[in-house]
Amino acid sequence: MTTTQISPFHIAIPVRDLDSARKFYGDLLGCPEGRSTDQWIDFNFYGHQVVTHLAPDEACKDTSNEVEGHAVPVRHFGAVLKMEEWEQLADRLQAAGTNFIIAPDIRFKGEPGEQATMFFRDPSGNAVEMKAFADISALFAK
Repeated sequence: MTTTQISPFHIAIPVRDLDSARKFYGDLLGCPEGRSTDQWIDFNFYGHQVVTHLAPDEACKDTSNEVEGHAVPVRHFGAVLKMEEWEQLADRLQAAGTNFIIAPDIRFKGEPGEQATMFFRDPSGNAVEMKAFADISALFAK
């Protein structure tokens, strides 16, 4: 499938508390807030719609698979940023004392699909991966 324009994705995730979701996605990650009620908040997650629904009993389970010696959370989402944006976010998260699942690193070095990546959890346990490619054409490289 090829496309000239990427359509925004939409994902809805459970959170334990909307105030901590607002601080994490809005303040720390810098995602502008859209519509909200006392049950959910929309965020502009790098051009995509992430909706945090208040559902304290639906916290994410911690299942992982090994990728290059790291336990990668099976259930995760994120965005592919430009390398400079990724580096700035990594610096901001490190300065904020973020507890990384996988600290900012380059994986698949020298292989097709070489990428900068980092994994961390939101306050409700949802795993987030942010990545970047020096060469975005390698996004789907085999």
